[in-house]
Order: sequence, then C-alpha cells, then structure tokens
Amino acid sequence: MKIALRTFALFATIFALLFVAACQKNERPKIGFLVKMPEQAWFINEQRAATEAGQQLGFDVIKIGVPDGEKVMSAIDNLAAQGAQGFVICTPDVRLGPAIVAKARQNEMKVVTVDDQLVDAQGKPLEGVPHLGMSGYKIGMQVGDTLIAEMKKRGWNMADVRALRITSNELPTARERVKGASDELVKNGFPENQIFDAPQRTTDTEGGFNATSPILAQHADAKYWLIFALNEESVLGGVRATEQLHIPSENVIGVGINGASEAFAEFSKDRPTGFFATVAVSSTFHGRDTAVNLFKWIKEGKAPPALTETTGTVMYRDNWQQVKQQLGL
Repeated sequence: MKIALRTFALFATIFALLFVAACQKNERPKIGFLVKMPEQAWFINEQRAATEAGQQLGFDVIKIGVPDGEKVMSAIDNLAAQGAQGFVICTPDVRLGPAIVAKARQNEMKVVTVDDQLVDAQGKPLEGVPHLGMSGYKIGMQVGDTLIAEMKKRGWNMADVRALRITSNELPTARERVKGASDELVKNGFPENQIFDAPQRTTDTEGGFNATSPILAQHADAKYWLIFALNEESVLGGVRATEQLHIPSENVIGVGINGASEAFAEFSKDRPTGFFATVAVSSTFHGRDTAVNLFKWIKEGKAPPALTETTGTVMYRDNWQQVKQQLGL
C-alpha cells in the first residue's frame, strides 16, 4: 500500500512539473514599455501602437509610467516578476543609463530605448543599447526654417522680432532640437542676441508657460515673437503666456515638434492662435517598431540596429488632418 502511495505521489509530482513546463512553454512572451510621461499624447500613442503590434504578432505589452529614477528601477523589477524578457524605455533622466542597463542585466532582460538615448557617466551614448529616435538637430532645423519662412511671409521687420528658446538642457534630444532651430535662424540672418532662453522645469504646457512668462514680461517692448522648444506642449505653454499678456496672436509664431492631440486641438479652433505649426513625427511608428524589434531580438536572437533616426513632416492648420492620416497618428 505504501509503495503504491509513493508511486502515485511520484507520478503526481512529475505530472505537475510537466504541466507547469507546458504552461510556461505556451505562455505568450511579455515585454515592458516604460515611458516618462504616460499622460502625454505622444507616449499614449507609442504604448498603444506597441500593444497593437503585440496583438498581431503574439506577445503581451506591460505598460508602466516611470516619471522618476526610483520608479524606473522598481518598474524593471516589476517586469521581471511578471516574466517579461525585455523592455522598451523612454527614461525620465538619460543619465540613469548605466543603472538601467545594470538592472536589466541583473534580471536577464534585453533593453531598447526610444526617443531619448541613454548616456554614460561622461554623457556619451551608451553602447550596446539599440536606440530608435528622431534626428533632433535636423528636426530642429525644420522648425527654424518654418519660423523664418513664415516671418518673412508676414513681412516682419527683423529688428522688431524676438525669439523664445524654451530649453531643457538635461535632455540631449532637447538640446539638439533647439540648437538646430537656433542655428537655422542665425544662418538666415536672425540676430543671435535677440534669442532669449527660457529654462523649463517640466516639458509640458505648464512648464512652457512658467518658463516663458517672465521673459515676455522683461521684454514687453518687443512687437513680434517666435517660439520654439523640444515639443509642442512647451510651445503651447509659451503661446498661452503671450495670450495672458494680451499679445495679439498674429504677432506670434510658435512651431512645435511631435504631432499629437494638443496640436490637433489647437488647429481645430475656430480662429488661428499663435501656435502656427508643428513638425509631426510618427509616435505610432516609434512605438510599433521598437516593440517589434525587441520581440524579434528576444525570439530570434538578432539585435536591432544600434541607431535608427527619423525626421518629420511640417503640419499646419490647413493640412494637419492629411498629415495625421499619412503618418498614422
């Protein structure tokens, strides 16, 4: 009787182990998609596109917001506990690069970056971490070209124009974008001493508003304003600040970067505002491609390209719906 019970217990254990192994084998692969500002339309679109790609190709996407370094580290552990084999991340601080990579290796996870590229202690891009982002400098040049072209079209006297450069210098991508725009303005004859920096604490509309309001007040004698920044939310904050100071909208040219719901809402208003245009980039493409690249890396063992850079399409009030459709936004 005892031998029979032992035999039964042994077979039950073997069956249980085989059942667990079969479940693990059949379980869909999981990846994480971590973004620094999950409430922003750009990141909502990225995570949605990644999720849709997973539904089509057979993997699950765990979406987590990581607004600070502590949440980044806990999110990676969270992903590991859920069985994720890798993650895509747009970090709140690119200087966390070495810590993020170390944590990923500790949990035997692959990591791909999107939008903002991780850097080492010397501020250089981390090697061995595939990155998909925008060519920040070239997109900035598109912003500068758009500002100059519209300023000339309106016949503004350059001596009466001032430019607001909303900055977020801790982000390499932000530095590249505003530098590209600034260089293009100066190359076209705009006086460098008429470009004023407005450092922002947060890269949203409120951050843009708070950064630009004191600069506008200091230069109340300026007749016309150009506004540019790393994204359209910040530019919209600058535009809102000009409105509060009763600067006529026809005396303001703001050009953003992204192509998301904030811009669409602005273009849909009955009357034009100081927000003139945005350089639209496909957040859908960024989200889908990074997720698919990571999944293939996990499944096939082939790492994505070390660096993929995209550019944008200028979106205006009269063409935003067509551009939106073309880019799948």
